[in-house]
Amino acid sequence: MFTAMTMPTFFIPHGGGPCFFMDPADPDRPHSDPMWHPMQAYLAGLIAGLDERPRAILLVSGHWEEAAFTVHVGDRPSLLFDYHGFPPHTYALRWDAPGAPAVARRAASLLQEAGFATAEEEARGWDHGVFVPMKVALPDADIPLAQMSLRHDLDSAAHIAAGRALAPLRDEGVLIVGSGMSFHNLRVRGPQAFAPSTAWDYALTAAVTDPDADSRARRVAAWEGLSQARFAHPREEHLLPLMVALGAGGDAPATCDHRSNVLGWTVSGYRFG
Repeated sequence: MFTAMTMPTFFIPHGGGPCFFMDPADPDRPHSDPMWHPMQAYLAGLIAGLDERPRAILLVSGHWEEAAFTVHVGDRPSLLFDYHGFPPHTYALRWDAPGAPAVARRAASLLQEAGFATAEEEARGWDHGVFVPMKVALPDADIPLAQMSLRHDLDSAAHIAAGRALAPLRDEGVLIVGSGMSFHNLRVRGPQAFAPSTAWDYALTAAVTDPDADSRARRVAAWEGLSQARFAHPREEHLLPLMVALGAGGDAPATCDHRSNVLGWTVSGYRFG
C-alpha cells in the first residue's frame, strides 16, 4: 500500500567513494573506518525512520550534470563506478533497485510546466552518489528510483526553482533526495580543515534552517557570501543537490538532522518537512 502522506525532502552526505563498503571479506554489508559510522547510521535510518514508506525516490546527485535538467528513464539502470583507486571488490558492488521511468517523466513534465528545458536518457548508470548511500539506506533495493541531473550552469536560484516545481511529487508518495556533501574540498584534509569547515557548516546550517522559507531560499541561493564558502566548495556541484531539496521542501520546517566529522571535514545533512 503506497503512502498517502506528504513526503519530506532530504539533502544527504553520500560519503567518499565506496567508503561504507571497504571490507573485502563481506562487501555486501556496510563496514568502514569508524569515522564513517555516524554518517552510515544516519543513512541507514533515512527511510526506516519515515512514518510511511515512499512508493518511489527521485534522487539528484552531485555527480551528474547536463546542459538541461535530465531524467534517467531506464527500467533497470546499471551502476557507474565513477570513483578511482579503491579496492577491486568495490567495483563489483550491487544495488539492483528498479528504475522509475514514470516518476522520471512526471518530474520532467513538472519542470517543463515551470519553464525549464528537460531531456531524457536511459544509458547512463547510477553513479556512486546514488548507489553508495542508497545501498546503506535501502539494502533490499526494493523501492524504485529515478535519477535527475544537475544543470551544468550550477545556478543556485534555478536549482531552488526546479525543486519548487518538483514539490507536487511529495504528495504523490515520492521521496525527493539531494545527494552530495555539505563540505567538498578534496585539496584539504585533516586537522587543518576542521576550523574552517566548522565555521562554514554553522553558517550554512543557519541559512538552511531559517524558519522563514523565503528568507531561507534567498540566504542559501547567496551561499557564496557565507563564511568560508569557497574554501568549502571550490566548485559547488556537491552543494547544488541541497538547492533542489530545499526548493521542493517549500514552507516545510527545515532541520539539520545529521552532523559528523570525516577526513577533518564537518559535514551535515538536512531534512525539509
